Amino acid sequence: NELSSEWALCQFLYFPFCFRFLYSLFLPGLTVCGTLCVCLFIILWGIRLLLQRKKASVSTGKNGKKQMVVAFFHPYCNAGGGGERVLWCALRALQKKYPEAVYVVYTGDVNVSGQQILEGAFRRFNIRLTHPVKFVFLKKRYLVEDSLYPHFTLLGQSLGSILLGWEALMQCVPDVYIDSMGYAFTLPLFKYLGGCRVGSYVHYPTISTDMLSVVKNQNVGFNNAAFITRNPFLSKVKLIYYYLFAFVYGLVGSCSDVVMVNSSWTLNHILSLWKVGNRTNVVYPPCDVQTFLDIPLRGKKTAPGHLLVSIGQFRPEKNHPLQIKAFAKLLNNKAAESRPSLKLVLIGGCRNQDDELRVNQLRRLSEDLGIQEDVEFKINIPFDELKNYLSEATIGLHTMWNEHFGIGVVECMAAGTIILAHDSGGPKLDIVVPHQGEITGFLAESEEGYAETMAHILSMSEEKRLQIRANARASVSRFSDQEFELAFLSSVENLFK
Repeated sequence: NELSSEWALCQFLYFPFCFRFLYSLFLPGLTVCGTLCVCLFIILWGIRLLLQRKKASVSTGKNGKKQMVVAFFHPYCNAGGGGERVLWCALRALQKKYPEAVYVVYTGDVNVSGQQILEGAFRRFNIRLTHPVKFVFLKKRYLVEDSLYPHFTLLGQSLGSILLGWEALMQCVPDVYIDSMGYAFTLPLFKYLGGCRVGSYVHYPTISTDMLSVVKNQNVGFNNAAFITRNPFLSKVKLIYYYLFAFVYGLVGSCSDVVMVNSSWTLNHILSLWKVGNRTNVVYPPCDVQTFLDIPLRGKKTAPGHLLVSIGQFRPEKNHPLQIKAFAKLLNNKAAESRPSLKLVLIGGCRNQDDELRVNQLRRLSEDLGIQEDVEFKINIPFDELKNYLSEATIGLHTMWNEHFGIGVVECMAAGTIILAHDSGGPKLDIVVPHQGEITGFLAESEEGYAETMAHILSMSEEKRLQIRANARASVSRFSDQEFELAFLSSVENLFK
């Protein structure tokens, strides 16, 4: 009882003292926070005024008249992929409609000249711009390389993009800023400090609700290591990290005055994260379907048997092992039947040593399955050779889960192959869909599903396959350069008012 009374006395004396002490710190703390906020506001306002003066000097042309400056943020503009095709087609469309504007591209390709970049765009995409483009070369592109951040990669690359964006803004302050590579964290920088009207073309959300589901369900994936899935505590920590990042990603993305997405799949994720449906439009990426239309649909094949092709970079998310395993299952099922010979050709690009190692692992997998004589790998082949393979192929394979769009799928359909794509993402929602009520291709998800569907396609009559190929080719005209230009110009119109 005596101890209890002493403890009660201590509580009686201690808690009022703590309360008074904390209260005495409240006003000074509030004053310090307020002062820091005011100082920060003054500094940011000063930076904004400085940048506005810079903008005025850049916008003034040689004749003294003000010219609109339009800038694209595309640090890898010389890469030669589908994203770069979007950039050059977008620039070409804007130059046709707004020829008096000044066009700028922020790039990190410091090892080549602007002229070499433009020549590369013409060589790869047959796109030649009608007016000059100014290139602003950025030296800090390494800040957005994923190899720099072995852990917390999303956060590291996003913070790095802010610093890279700051470098870009300090060199040129545009009137209109368009992020064409998905660096959403640069949007508030250009909008609030640069005073720019900002737009974005989103190929793939930095984080998606699917990524959250993978971590939440503790599934192993290329972005969710096995050691994390085995540890409930690490899974919870990563899930909290993803939710916080998704919240901030939504905030920065909502700064965009105009949002363009490349597919219905991307649209659904951006709407749930950015919540700016009134400013968001689907603008399908431009695919060079015209190039493949000279491949005849009837009498495509000159060699006996059937050729199956796959087009895509040798990246982990493309899931090439699924293609090889499904093909092996098809061959095993075929062994007891009298089908013509089959060959699988995997066509793709290798960006680095990791991709080359991945190809060697795929070769070993085909050897382990005993089908190495029936599988070929074609690495970084010229376009004419790619086109030749497509002209001979019966089936085009695609196995990436939740591919945001699928330019390779469109190319296969335009070339007249019967596409068998993954039952998810852009292929499911936008590409391999009925055309005028007629089938344009097939979808599968599992190893068994792919093997069974390939067998079904091969068992069809030539006339039935011809009908599907004709439907598929007719359906992909909506992904042409011309359709892209119309949709893109309509979407960005508000940025030029």
